[in-house]
Amino acid sequence: MTPEKQLAGFLARYEPALVAQARAARATMRKRLPGALELVYDNYNALVIGYGPTERASEAIFSIAIYPRWINLFFLSGARLADPDGRLQGSGNQVRSIRLASAKTLDEPAVKKLMAAAIAMAPRPFDPAQSHRLVIRSISAKQRARRPSKASDQR
Repeated sequence: MTPEKQLAGFLARYEPALVAQARAARATMRKRLPGALELVYDNYNALVIGYGPTERASEAIFSIAIYPRWINLFFLSGARLADPDGRLQGSGNQVRSIRLASAKTLDEPAVKKLMAAAIAMAPRPFDPAQSHRLVIRSISAKQRARRPSKASDQR
């Protein structure tokens, strides 16, 4: 099975509206990051697609994480970014994130500025001449449900 078909299978476990949002976010990321490799991790809590210049996870600059109810854009060195608009969430030593209300959040000027700053400070830049590759890095044997349960909808 090709990596694209595997990714489609992972996404199929989510609600259709969230799948559409994830596909739109992925399309925007691919367009904005020519030369980035997409590294897929079907983890316990979320489906994660990392974007980096190589297959080394430690060199990834961004990731999008698809949870059952929302999608986050992670800045993997976000703690070092200036954030005058206060968009970044998180308090860890390294990572910060932005919840994507829709894929259009990626087009907001403050988000574009943060992404440009993250790319500029990355130790290894993207190579726009590098052809796109999607790499399935891991599939967790145990995973949480990918669709919200009916009981949690009643809260």
